[in-house]
Amino acid sequence: MQRSHAIEISDLRKSYGEREVLKGVNLTVERGDMLALLGPNGAGKTTTVKILTTLTAPSGGTATVNGFDVARDPGRVRSSIGLVNQFMALDYVHSGRENLVMLGRLQHIGRAAAKRRADELLEQFDLVEAADRPVNTYSGGMRRRLDLAISLITSPPVVFLDEPTTGLDPRSRNVLWDAIRELLDGGSTILLTTQYLEEADELADRVAVIDDGRIVAHGTATELKERVGTERMQVEFATDADFQTARALVDDEGLHWDREASRLSLATSDIKHLIWTLDRVERAGAEIANLSLDQPSLDDVFLRLTQRTPEPAPAEGILQK
Repeated sequence: MQRSHAIEISDLRKSYGEREVLKGVNLTVERGDMLALLGPNGAGKTTTVKILTTLTAPSGGTATVNGFDVARDPGRVRSSIGLVNQFMALDYVHSGRENLVMLGRLQHIGRAAAKRRADELLEQFDLVEAADRPVNTYSGGMRRRLDLAISLITSPPVVFLDEPTTGLDPRSRNVLWDAIRELLDGGSTILLTTQYLEEADELADRVAVIDDGRIVAHGTATELKERVGTERMQVEFATDADFQTARALVDDEGLHWDREASRLSLATSDIKHLIWTLDRVERAGAEIANLSLDQPSLDDVFLRLTQRTPEPAPAEGILQK
């Protein structure tokens, strides 16, 4: 009988010399679900994915993927997963179709079956018109879609997506989102790491937040939002000077100051806290350009749990970990 968990992690640890990157990660992913793993750069997201995909060995603890132990049975783990890494591994000289067929053949799929599967994936990822062009003529979004298609050549039951949409334009991102939804509808299990919090909110069944090598929260997006409050106030200031004036005179736990947008935000369940904060801003003499109230987002969850601002997604091909 198959275990209900497609991915099981218990007290997972990883050190590089004296630097401890993972400090006892515990996490499970149900079969057919999608888990979004969020965290600031350096928190341990990519290291976790590397261990689960057998690209690096753990220093302690255990991890199983599709029922196979990553340390004791790495070959069977690799045969049951697909991986879209941060850095695309494509043959730029050959065409998209040739890349797909070649990878299918390397996975011991017969030539005719590999060609049929390539045709299916080219259609699914909107690459039919470019199928026979060299990959070096593809746009960045097309290359990323081809990279995801290649990872699915064997229809693996578990798929790892490590920041797959970084640097993509909105259209390409939506195409990938649709493809991910199709995978979930087909019963695949997906672990996604992303710097786009709206992506996790849109796609994931459950969300885990990792910080400083430990899981600091795990649940549905709704459950995590409820942890930070039921209301979010955003105050946009008229000028940067007004922003700086308010920031110098108003200091309280839970406030997030965004200088680039000249904006202050606060998520809480205490309406009196919102009113009190707004009153202090007005008493500081800072002119308010706009005021809005809405529900907390995953951004609020991220900021509250990690106590830092997420770094902007780097330009395509320039990723820092």
